[in-house]
Amino acid sequence: MKDFFSSLKFKILVGVLVLLAGVMTYAAANGRLSAAPQELLGAIAVPFQRLSSAISGAAEGFVDKYIRIDSIIEENEQLQRENAELREQLVDYDIMKRENEQLREAWEMKEEYPDRQIVNANVIGRDPLEKYYSFTIDKGERHGVKVKDCVITAKGVVGRVIEVGPNYAKVATILDPNVFISCMTSRTGDIGLVGGDVTLSQSRQCAMTLLPRDTMASAGDEVITTNEGGAFPKGLAVGRVADVLPEASGKSMFAVVDPYEDIESVKMVMVITEFSE
Repeated sequence: MKDFFSSLKFKILVGVLVLLAGVMTYAAANGRLSAAPQELLGAIAVPFQRLSSAISGAAEGFVDKYIRIDSIIEENEQLQRENAELREQLVDYDIMKRENEQLREAWEMKEEYPDRQIVNANVIGRDPLEKYYSFTIDKGERHGVKVKDCVITAKGVVGRVIEVGPNYAKVATILDPNVFISCMTSRTGDIGLVGGDVTLSQSRQCAMTLLPRDTMASAGDEVITTNEGGAFPKGLAVGRVADVLPEASGKSMFAVVDPYEDIESVKMVMVITEFSE
């Protein structure tokens, strides 16, 4: 028996009795002795009721989400379809915008130079291994396009036609070392040949060779076409001089030229098929 009075169980029992006695004393002092058992049970039950309510609410939310999952998936698929349609509309809008701009530019050129026959064309193919950025357009013999025709944009000269089919043509750009165009610097009037260079093409530049040794051309000068050889109309913008350096032979100079047009990414061009200069 002595062991029981010194045990943990006895101490817990005494603690509970003391707690109950305290509660009863407080209730008697406040005239609520008869309600004390209910209040005690209520205090003990509240945490369990809250826990039960939380579990019930979570279960209901889970069941509701599980029931609505099909409708959520369907709504998501519908949104994806609508987004795809909007993207297609934006692409169509961009294409129409570029085509309208191209037609406007061709019309303005036609108004300024009524003797020039111009065919608008879209770039439809590029060879990813072609380091001089040649490309194929969607116009050919049936549209009046011929080999050696000049290919331009509103910004400047792009290249020349080197191959023609019934409804397509291949264009070599001015970054190609096999392309040569007679040009001049508009400020000084120095004449040279603009064409591709193996080294300069890597930085999207071309060279204007055979400039006189005493040339006064300098960085910033504009380069335009002449009509030497009759292949290109006179006065077409090509680019701007970036630097002037001596040729390896030392007998002449050459200019590094930045083309006005972004040769690598051009998407729409104009082919000058006829001119009377």
